[in-house]
Amino acid sequence: MKQARNLLLLATVTFAVAALAETIKGAASANEERQQSTQSAPTLVSTVDSEISAVEKQIADVAEAMPEDKFNFSPESLNIPGSDYKGVRTFAVQLKHVATSNYYIWSHLTGDKLPDGLGDDGNGPANLKSKAEIIKFLKDSFALGHKAAATLTTQNMLQPAKNSKSTRLALAEFGVAHAYDHYGQMVEYLRMNGIVPPASRGK
Repeated sequence: MKQARNLLLLATVTFAVAALAETIKGAASANEERQQSTQSAPTLVSTVDSEISAVEKQIADVAEAMPEDKFNFSPESLNIPGSDYKGVRTFAVQLKHVATSNYYIWSHLTGDKLPDGLGDDGNGPANLKSKAEIIKFLKDSFALGHKAAATLTTQNMLQPAKNSKSTRLALAEFGVAHAYDHYGQMVEYLRMNGIVPPASRGK
């Protein structure tokens, strides 16, 4: 009888310990999930920054995909019947225009001084000719975009930016929208040269 009672007591303790272990394990798992959720919860800055990163990658990819000897290509050279491409920007100038616009737009948020030689026509520095120089200029302009995104807060996002009638958030997002507009044009420039844009290639 005593032996049966001891066995019953041992079984009860075993079940209690197992249940306690499961409870602790479940609590730890829930706590870990809460921490991961908190760490990965999007913020204003992370959301805008990720949008800048996305368009930056798309444009950098098409820039790398175009051979340097095609950087001065524009559809005007194709003389397509019925088309009107007279005076449109070359591929190189499309890239420089995006970068120049990035500087003009995002410097309102950061207060950075504009680089020398941007010019007034929106086409960027005339002295930048090589593929490497133009891509560096482009990447530097997107670095300013990331800096601009980091200045946004829920308190200031709807305030007018310095020397601008637009809000800080509107300018941050306009930089993204403008870049995508020209990305769409550059994709067609690649296609006209028989190059499949990187984003459209099979995995």
